[in-house]
Amino acid sequence: MDMIYPHCAGLDVHKDSVWACVRHMSPDGKVRQEVRVFGTATRSLLELSDWLAQEGVTHVAMESTGVYWKPVYNVLEDRLDTMVVNARHIKNVPGRKTDCKDCQWIAQLLQYGLLTASFVPRRGQRDLRDLTRQRAQLIQERSRVANRVQKTLEDANIKLASVASDALGASGRAIIRALIDGDKTPEQMADLAKRRLREKIPQLKEALRGTVTDHHRFMLRQLMDQIDRLERQVEDFDRRIEQVMSPLEQKATENLDQIPGIDVRAAQNIVAEIGADMSRFPSSGHLCSWAGMCPGNHRSAGKRKKGTMNQGNRWLKRTLMQCAWAASRTKSSYFQGQYRRLAARRGKKRAAAAVAHSQLVVAYHLLRDGTEYQDLGANHFDTLAESQRTAPLVKRLEKLGYRVTLDKAA
Repeated sequence: MDMIYPHCAGLDVHKDSVWACVRHMSPDGKVRQEVRVFGTATRSLLELSDWLAQEGVTHVAMESTGVYWKPVYNVLEDRLDTMVVNARHIKNVPGRKTDCKDCQWIAQLLQYGLLTASFVPRRGQRDLRDLTRQRAQLIQERSRVANRVQKTLEDANIKLASVASDALGASGRAIIRALIDGDKTPEQMADLAKRRLREKIPQLKEALRGTVTDHHRFMLRQLMDQIDRLERQVEDFDRRIEQVMSPLEQKATENLDQIPGIDVRAAQNIVAEIGADMSRFPSSGHLCSWAGMCPGNHRSAGKRKKGTMNQGNRWLKRTLMQCAWAASRTKSSYFQGQYRRLAARRGKKRAAAAVAHSQLVVAYHLLRDGTEYQDLGANHFDTLAESQRTAPLVKRLEKLGYRVTLDKAA
């Protein structure tokens, strides 16, 4: 086996220690290696960096162990060619599991070019990722709190959600605040409805007759304050994300916003995960595979078995699936036509996954080429396969004894 890197190092990273193995191979084929243990404090990591530089190391590889690899990577990335590798790809032979042998095994695999580096974006994009992911967590937490508000209302036999489509809209919040204050009758609270909800004032009067106690008021007060606090935090993150995005990333966000089902916030999430530079992905297929948005390949004995999607980037996959469901409801769009075509025979979830895959392919080409999005229309598949759609219908009529002649309308 040919040697790729004559001077390299493998790191086995833990919470409080880093095992480092430096591996040198001389021209005559002799191997010399040395193992040292360092701490994970900043001073120790700088000592590790200096030692690797003194040894003439050019390439370093480490496992992606939780979040413990990040400070090590931050210290080494500016001085050495640092590689983060999926832990599943570098499992050692069973029965030889120690920290010392792990770092030696990583160094040996690296020296012979048997490791594939994971995609680690630049520092600015990593900061943007932290912001968008934390914003997504806050939005999820707000949804959980909103569900607890609904649970408290149901416990008090207040059927607000049965009448109002959005119980936490402007009208719903005014009514809930009135419930917390406890100084209005159901008729007065129903009169707080705004816009189209005022058409349902008679139903609101009946829905707001419940048994609201001091316990319910206390719970509702705390939950509504928590929702307000979470929404203010989300707004703060929105402003911060706009500030830290580079002009190239802002332009990429504007391009992705053209795709049906993708709004500005979703476009920011996508750019934070894949970046604005598509040169790191050779094709759209590579990007979809990395994101976990393509079916698995499982063949055995000449038969294709069930191939589920791999895990991929769960943050990107979650955003794409949400965008796919939104695109399936966008009227007169290509994605709606694709969804309806697949949902009839493959099911709604598989159809949504296929739409998400198509959206990611479109996003790849928009970011790579800098072009404008042009929708093909919901009837694209009808015009594309017109003969495939008419032939079965004609055949069914002929089986019933009819002679069919097709004349195309003017």
